[in-house]
Amino acid sequence: MPSKSSVLALAGLIPVAAIAAPAAPSDGQLAPAEVLRLQSLAKRVTILRDKWGIPHVYGKTDADAVFGMLFAQAEDDFNRVEMNFIVALGRVAEVEGEKALYDDLRMKLFIRPEGLKAQYKASPAWLKSLMNAWADGLNWYLHTHPQVKPKLLTHFEPWMALSFSEGSIGGDIEEVDVPALKRFYDDTQLHADAGVVARRGELEKEPGGSNGFAIAPALSKSGRALLMINPHTSFYFRPEIHVNSTQGLNAYGAVTWGQFFVYQGFNDRIGWMHTSGGGDVIDEFLETVTEKDGKYYYQYGKEQREVKAVEIALPYKTAGGMAEKKVTAYFTHHGPVVRREGDKWVSVALMNDPLKAIQQSFLRTKARDYKAFSKVMELRTNSSNNTVYADADGNIAYWHGNFIPVRDPKFDYSKPVDGSDPATDWKGLHAVKDTIWLFNPKNGWIQNTNNWPYSAAGAYSPRQQDYPAYMSMNPENARGIHAVRVLENKKDFTIESLIAAAYDTQLTAFEPLLPLLIRAYDETPANSLPKAGLAGQIAVLRDWDMRYALTSVPTSIAIYWLQDLVKTYTPAAKEQKILVLDYLATRVTPVQRLEALTRASAKLEKDFGSWRTPWGEINRFQRLTGDIVQPFDDSKPSIPVPYASGNWGALAAYGMTSPQTTRHIYGERGNSFVAAVEFGPKIRAKSILAGGQSGDPASPHFTDQAAMHARGEFKDVLFYKDDILKNLEREYQPGQ
Repeated sequence: MPSKSSVLALAGLIPVAAIAAPAAPSDGQLAPAEVLRLQSLAKRVTILRDKWGIPHVYGKTDADAVFGMLFAQAEDDFNRVEMNFIVALGRVAEVEGEKALYDDLRMKLFIRPEGLKAQYKASPAWLKSLMNAWADGLNWYLHTHPQVKPKLLTHFEPWMALSFSEGSIGGDIEEVDVPALKRFYDDTQLHADAGVVARRGELEKEPGGSNGFAIAPALSKSGRALLMINPHTSFYFRPEIHVNSTQGLNAYGAVTWGQFFVYQGFNDRIGWMHTSGGGDVIDEFLETVTEKDGKYYYQYGKEQREVKAVEIALPYKTAGGMAEKKVTAYFTHHGPVVRREGDKWVSVALMNDPLKAIQQSFLRTKARDYKAFSKVMELRTNSSNNTVYADADGNIAYWHGNFIPVRDPKFDYSKPVDGSDPATDWKGLHAVKDTIWLFNPKNGWIQNTNNWPYSAAGAYSPRQQDYPAYMSMNPENARGIHAVRVLENKKDFTIESLIAAAYDTQLTAFEPLLPLLIRAYDETPANSLPKAGLAGQIAVLRDWDMRYALTSVPTSIAIYWLQDLVKTYTPAAKEQKILVLDYLATRVTPVQRLEALTRASAKLEKDFGSWRTPWGEINRFQRLTGDIVQPFDDSKPSIPVPYASGNWGALAAYGMTSPQTTRHIYGERGNSFVAAVEFGPKIRAKSILAGGQSGDPASPHFTDQAAMHARGEFKDVLFYKDDILKNLEREYQPGQ
């Protein structure tokens, strides 16, 4: 691996200007000198809001641009900005009370202020200037908006930026099971937890992660590379932004609230799309622990090592004020102890290098070509995501993960391994060149849908037998099968036809399952009770093309049928360690398939008066408030949406993740920020947001893109200043 200095010495990537660290207020108010300093910084920044409310931030230095970028984000939704960092700092219980104590403990096992402050102090000057600007932009927003009352964070300090250093919707830490953590630390000695944390790849309520497509020039009508950016996040998790400086920053795309780098997007030369998944980046170690003289020791080879004990303070809100719980947390050299399995303690190892991670997250946005982008990848801290890439030179590429620990392949790391055996230890990281990746495959396209990489480029995909099992943990999925279909044997792609491919309406998950239902009906005796009352449903399903549509009745009955099957048989599938859809295809009896259809029909009739209800009357978009968790109300206006769950193979994913208390299905996760980009001498791009840019219900940009989103209609990206000025809503300096 190249040295840290050589990785960072990428031509044109490093900003050189530094600004002073912001001074912390002594009484919650900014000192007059600090106000003057921030006022001076604000004058160096210009924000252009286009007709969609998208902020285009311009600054002389990268730090200036970051200052304006955070100010603009706070304007659009300070609530989400603040909450992201309350979570990242492990301080949720200070806002929500005792119920969040162990969520906070989980964060503090990995991220604590003293460690982040030390990393900030050790940061290179260029990065310090960005973190300083990050804090300055947020503090200037709070100063100029005294009507905004933060839940907790009344002043931001630069080191806090390191607590949330990559923009994934659910970082690696979130795979640590909180109930198991609570059971262990409530009483280390008395409570045993025999449960095993679920691994990735199981069927979810609605898949997080995303789709990424890259098209080589040979397959595009213009002879230029194309990139499809299609995150499947919770709606409103990322806004759209454009940030510029004279130091080479010119990035457009989706930024996770409160961060100073575009997470999924493009600059004038390259584009990057992240999909969740990749290799096994989190491992659990079974520790054999004994107690002696009030201390704990764990077996490691032939030696007994002392378990490190660290007291962690957990403040929390109560009706009478603030209280505090102190927990003694335990660590082995593998990582923190997070639960118990039988008589063993379980420690967890994962990527925890915020300083390198935040550098990688920012520096890739300034890369100008494949060589520079690849150099940034050498930092190897993009742990939870794959990367789909395209550029103006006509290159397309794919990396299946980026942080891949070296392990002995004789062990099965999909399960906890014996921590007392030194052979199970991680042995450094794989070089990027030794991981699963693709560069300009001959088929001319690349796809990933959180699935395995072995169909990423059709016949030119990586071969499974060439890599250790731990390099790719997810199976193929219904969206992956669908993606290959819409890309293979096609040519003359345009932005518009690429969008059409990404919104293809086929529901591939039904292809193996629906014929089994039809057969079950046909082969069941006519007088059989399970068959009673299903003739009409079977008739419409028999003629269904397995494509969703607003007016489609079979879409409704089929989805309700499959939802019932998944709910009914997921526990058995998990017990037998079989993927849910595979279980439904192989283990469910004909009678059980028919019974599920009867239950689905009854639910539709109860909720909508008839099982013959078109899908668009059921599946809706509604945004009523600026709350992070949206309330839904069947009596309030909503918009019909044709899309369906990515679990069923819908590339344009749309699903509800909250417990459903309404008749309608209201989308909360799936297609959120979506963009299609054509590279070349000049960028051409289109994008769409679920809802709109602003989190304020009073803003015209709260839902101004909602109807377009439901129709699959994209707006033109205003990337060049002349186009922005022609569509300008407002020009101002932060706090003006």
